[in-house]
Amino acid sequence: ARRWVVERTHSWINRFRRLLIRWEKKVENYLAMLHLACAWMTFRAAGLFG
Repeated sequence: ARRWVVERTHSWINRFRRLLIRWEKKVENYLAMLHLACAWMTFRAAGLFG
């Protein structure tokens, strides 16, 4: 069985506990963490990080 791209992405984002449970009260802080998580996943997929 193959997973859809969106399901896989949501699974990867759920590994970041800070995004799974929204602790930040400011939207800017939450979006910054979301961008950081997406950048981290992109670098890992490209093989730049371990």
